Amino acid sequence: MIDRAGLAAFLRHRRESLQPEDIGLPRGQRRRTSGLRREEVAVLCHMSTDYYTRLERERGPRPSVQMLSSIAQGLHLSLDERDHLFRLAGHNPPPRGTDNEHISPGLLRILDRLDDTPAEIVTELAETLRQSPLSVALTGDTTRYTGPARSIVYRWFTDPATRGLYAPEDHETLSRVFAAGLRKTAALRGSASRAGHLVTLLRSRSEEFRQVWDDQEVGVLPGTVKRFIHPWLGTLELDCQVLLDPHQSHCLLVYTAAPGSESHEKLRLLSVTGPRAARAGRRDRTVPGTV
Repeated sequence: MIDRAGLAAFLRHRRESLQPEDIGLPRGQRRRTSGLRREEVAVLCHMSTDYYTRLERERGPRPSVQMLSSIAQGLHLSLDERDHLFRLAGHNPPPRGTDNEHISPGLLRILDRLDDTPAEIVTELAETLRQSPLSVALTGDTTRYTGPARSIVYRWFTDPATRGLYAPEDHETLSRVFAAGLRKTAALRGSASRAGHLVTLLRSRSEEFRQVWDDQEVGVLPGTVKRFIHPWLGTLELDCQVLLDPHQSHCLLVYTAAPGSESHEKLRLLSVTGPRAARAGRRDRTVPGTV
């Protein structure tokens, strides 16, 4: 059964403990709340302010598993705190392990501070869990996909539009990189894992993947410089730095350009006009390859 009083108290405590600077917001001179405002938390959790307020006031329906996951991520809860939240709401916590998609508070704090550069948090299957605003402006919202298409490895071999984001001369190498990376994960997790299922699915749907997979390559690593093709800025050459969370098999990818370079200037332009263009693109874009 839901513990409404316990749930409300826990939510209030976590909201008051989370500071604006923890999520990349300016504190402002007129702020009177010790932590975040309810409306700020509601935005972080992708829900209405009214819904969240009712939870803190011991009212409203019992939140669903999906809603609790969103609250746990929005409030930057640790795994132990997330599990406690689920139990207060009368649900069993999600299983922990390599398929867990709850992002650690540490990675979220870093990402929230990266407003001036493209960055994303991805799973070991290259599924995007969270992006910085400039990442959305550069590549589009890659968190919107569902099913196998959430993985760029799947999209690379089944959705031609995905390749339009990358320099054509890099396509052959990227195919080898994606196949070798999936081979490593599938061997580590086993044929019955999600990685193993992705291999089976791709072998049945992509002739190119079958050919690359049958080459049995391992250890093919991407270069530190990635070339993206933006629809109106053209080619951007960006260095990719990787921060690994070994406990949850998530990576934070941060893309930067050398100061003074042409790509650095393009990123500056993208930071000014990109978010507006990205919103327009999301309205016009369909989601190919969803299953």
